[in-house]
Amino acid sequence: MRLPFKRLVALFGAIALALPLLASAQKSPTPKATVVLVHGAFADSSSWNGVIQRLHAKGYTVVAAANELRSVKSDAAEVASVLRSIHGPVVLVGHSYGGSVISAAASGLDNVKALVYVAAFAPDVGESAGELAGRFPGSSLGPALSPPVALASGGNDLYIQQDKFRAQFAADVPAAQAQLMAVGQRPITDIALHETSTSAAWKTIPSWFVYGSADLNIPPAAQAFMAERAHSRKTVVIKGASHVVMVSHPAEVAALVEQAAQAK
Repeated sequence: MRLPFKRLVALFGAIALALPLLASAQKSPTPKATVVLVHGAFADSSSWNGVIQRLHAKGYTVVAAANELRSVKSDAAEVASVLRSIHGPVVLVGHSYGGSVISAAASGLDNVKALVYVAAFAPDVGESAGELAGRFPGSSLGPALSPPVALASGGNDLYIQQDKFRAQFAADVPAAQAQLMAVGQRPITDIALHETSTSAAWKTIPSWFVYGSADLNIPPAAQAFMAERAHSRKTVVIKGASHVVMVSHPAEVAALVEQAAQAK
């Protein structure tokens, strides 16, 4: 059946109007990932400040998730709740013990597109942070710890001795800043450090790693092992950097997070 001439003109006009809209939709950029940061033991969310500033400057939404440092299972459950509340893709970043937390928290979640380990543990099922740190030589954390603080609920809280904090944890951070970090450090339970992991999200989610060559908490050899085992998309080793590489080298850490966010 032939359409009347006027209807043909109207139809072609509508198509002409729709084509630019269709082309515009096809060219629309993919929404930027939300970056979720998880701090580790003896630190807090302020340790990410330099990284946050740089990611904000690039237009990223950033969430510094609370990490209670009580147990891998409970800490991961809290972080997973945050992840479920976020619409769109997420880049999940963990420092130190926070690596154990993100490895568990991301398991089974569809919106986590990348994991970034910042001087962090990436345990396999059945491994603990304490066991991984002791598997390779180079960690001097044990002698730097204060006497355990017994908890009413059972177990102990662990702190780094304030006068040993900078040398052990933040040797490349200015002394005045390291002193403030020592006073404000958040303790971790001995239970959390020795709790074995029950999932390893890095087996199914692409990962990136960055750490310092002078890390005295997690031996660099352990971090190299974990990065290679996880088939890290990119591993950055910063010469002379301490365990708090995100504090002393925020630009390099932020750049790696952005690479993970932009990866296909």
